[in-house]
Parts: sequence; C-alpha cells; structure tokens
Amino acid sequence: MPEGDTVWLAAKRMNTALAGATLRRGEFRLPHLAALDLAGATVREVVPRGKHMLIRLADDHTLRTHYRMDGSWHIYRPGTRWRGGPGYDVRVVLATDEWECVGYRLHDVEYVPTSQEDTLVGHLGPDILGPDWDLEEALRRIRDRPEEQVGVAILDQRNLAGIGNLYKVESLFLAGVHPWARVADVDDRLAPLVERAQRLMKANLERPEQSTTGDLRRGYDHWVYGRKGKPCRRCRTPILMGDQGPHLQERVTYWCPRCQAARSAIDPQARTGEPGRPRPVATPG
Repeated sequence: MPEGDTVWLAAKRMNTALAGATLRRGEFRLPHLAALDLAGATVREVVPRGKHMLIRLADDHTLRTHYRMDGSWHIYRPGTRWRGGPGYDVRVVLATDEWECVGYRLHDVEYVPTSQEDTLVGHLGPDILGPDWDLEEALRRIRDRPEEQVGVAILDQRNLAGIGNLYKVESLFLAGVHPWARVADVDDRLAPLVERAQRLMKANLERPEQSTTGDLRRGYDHWVYGRKGKPCRRCRTPILMGDQGPHLQERVTYWCPRCQAARSAIDPQARTGEPGRPRPVATPG
C-alpha cells in the first residue's frame, strides 16, 4: 500500500494539473457512480489526507479516492496513449483541456458534499504530513491502548495518518525498538520514534524514490525493509521477517534481532508462526 509521502506527491501533481480548471470530461467506471458526470465542474484543489486523496470541487463537493494495494493516478497530455494498465482497470477519468488524469484500480471512491468529508476521513488521526499534525494528540491515541504492539499502533491510521509499512519498519529499526514490544514498555521512545518517521517521510516528499539510508541506489536504500536474511547494515546479524497485525490484516515486518533486541517480555506467541504472528527467517539469501 502506498505510503503517505507517495499520496502527498501524487496529490501535489494532481493539484498542479487540475486546480482552477474546468473538467471537460469527468466519468466514473464504477457501478455506484456510473451515472455521475462531472463534465463542466471546476476543481478547487486536490489535497492528501493520510493515504486518502481529496479532490475538492468549486460546487462544494469532494471526490475521495484511496490507492490501497494496487491503485494509482496517471497524468497524461491529451492524445497521449494511456499506459497505466488495461482499459478495464480504469475507474475514474478527469480531463481538462490540458491534462487527462486517469485513475487505475482505485478503491473507496466516494462523492460527497465537502461539508461531509468527515464521514470519509474523520476517523483518521493527525496527518503526519498535514497542516493538522499534532504530535501530542497522536501520542495520546497510541497510549490509549498500552497493551498494543508498537508496530501495530504506529501503523493504525486512527492514531496517526500517513505512516505505511515501509516507514514503520525503518523507523522501528532506527529507534532500536522491537516491533512486537508493547506500547507501555516503550513509552519513553514513542515521541522520537514518530518524529523519526516524519523526518524520513519528509526527506522523500519531492521524489517517487523512497530512501531511508540517504542512498538512492537499489539495494542500498533501506536498512531492513525487504532484506530478509541479509546482514544488518550495522551489526551484520541476519534480518528477520514475520507477519504482524490482526488476522487477515497482517503486514510483512522486518527487524534486526540484535539492534532491536526487546528490553521487555514479548508475547510468547509472537514467534510461533501462527497467523498474524512473525515467522522468523534467518537464512542468508
């Protein structure tokens, strides 16, 4: 699933293409919005909200889209061949005289009065990249569930919006925090952890590449993410990988068992290989 910085950059580019322009084409290839035609509507602005994109129109309506795992927006000049995928994957087309914005495999596409945006994104915590960012409120929400695993808590968009799995994994490593540690057991490290994630995301805002090491070369751009079994860049211990999160919502998690050694007891089931639990892999490869 795209991280908040990816959505931020996409919204910036969409805003450049659409803000202030009148749509000559605004069609939806989704059953619940198939009858909606936005041709003639003027776009006021395009803004990100966590991992959601909000396209606000001058008539005080908002179009919300979400990428989830496979969605994307592509921007083309009129007459240019669309290359984002087969035609049957197109969900939304918003075109002006100068640009064509084509949404592929988009999810959670909704059209509501702007005054009702909270029905779509009101459940989200403070946006780590947004103007509403409030560190203390984010920490309060995280601490409300002290027994939660910290790796699950910082990924929960109800606590703070925008952090995805990559920044979760990398921030935990840089903070030396075990992903399965309880929130209550790492309370003194929560603020630096969240602030680190924010700095990493801001460093990548203006580019599609996401590097947490400062090196953009492929294979050198991450500390532990995607590096199962490879030596830790700090201590050379093989990186472990496991699934973390509620059943059917598990996210692949990477960590160094030495640099992120637990300072407190970890749930014994966390290493059994059960669904939703990490399955350590230490074989170099």
